[in-house]
Amino acid sequence: MIIVQVFSYTWFKSDNEYDRQGNQDWIIISHLLQFGIFVRYSLVMKYGFHAASFPCCRAREVYCGDIHKAAVDAMTDLSMLRLFETFLESIPQLILQIYILMKYEDISLIQYAFLVAAFCSNSWSAVDFQISLRKSLPEKKGIRVGLPLVTFLFYKILTLTSWTLSIALFGILNIYCLISLIAVLWIMSFSWTWKQKTSFCQSTCMEVLYRVIVGVILVFTFFNVRGQKTKIPMSVYYVFRVFLTASIISLCWYLDPSVTEKAYFFPVCLTIVLALGLGIFSLILYYAVFHPNIYKVEEKGLDTMDGPIGGRINRMQSFLML
Repeated sequence: MIIVQVFSYTWFKSDNEYDRQGNQDWIIISHLLQFGIFVRYSLVMKYGFHAASFPCCRAREVYCGDIHKAAVDAMTDLSMLRLFETFLESIPQLILQIYILMKYEDISLIQYAFLVAAFCSNSWSAVDFQISLRKSLPEKKGIRVGLPLVTFLFYKILTLTSWTLSIALFGILNIYCLISLIAVLWIMSFSWTWKQKTSFCQSTCMEVLYRVIVGVILVFTFFNVRGQKTKIPMSVYYVFRVFLTASIISLCWYLDPSVTEKAYFFPVCLTIVLALGLGIFSLILYYAVFHPNIYKVEEKGLDTMDGPIGGRINRMQSFLML
């Protein structure tokens, strides 16, 4: 919560300085009281209402373009903050819950339903950010609703489900080994992010914090921190993911055979393998058939249909995830 409020306030401060809106003490107070996220929801509703209430015409094309851009940018900021919350809080909590359920082997149908809903909700935050991000970049074509969106959502749900269950299973085997694994993966992810020389934040301290968070996200799912081609990094990432998943299942057999005798072991292992395989298949299918670049050759510069890009700086121009 603190990290989300810090980023939210930093972005508010940056936007207000650029727009020269003067003193905004109420923004500081709202973030100190942990209400910053609600302020952003109110702004999304405000800008969205204005964008829907004023139909564009020739005389007001620039004005309408600014209103629409403000609404999209506000939604993109909110989606990114939700993404941070998902990978810093929701997924770790979900792993802990699965670990406890496996440890005590006591789970009901309601808990199964909750876990499925949690997996879908966490995965949707990553998909929603991708949708909002592409909308905020006029030169990028958005993900098409229908099979492209469903395929991308399946990729996220299945790969996150497989890895979350793998981590929880490894925790059953040895909690200290799990902590060591997460630490090593975070160090590798943070080092790779640092090597990319990201430039998302204006201040050095916030940029370091951003790289720390990206390191956490990379522990769970692929995240492109630069506007570069992702074919090679993503391929390496998921080859390594397959290796880690296979290693965790194998270690359960060789280090603690008693774990394999648990009632949940085979169903969990089967779910892990099938989810990972189908998730990678969905990823390949998305890039081969449904990726927006297949339907439109994206050109640098302005898209005349979106209108001019005026007003505040777009933070999201520094990278494009996937």
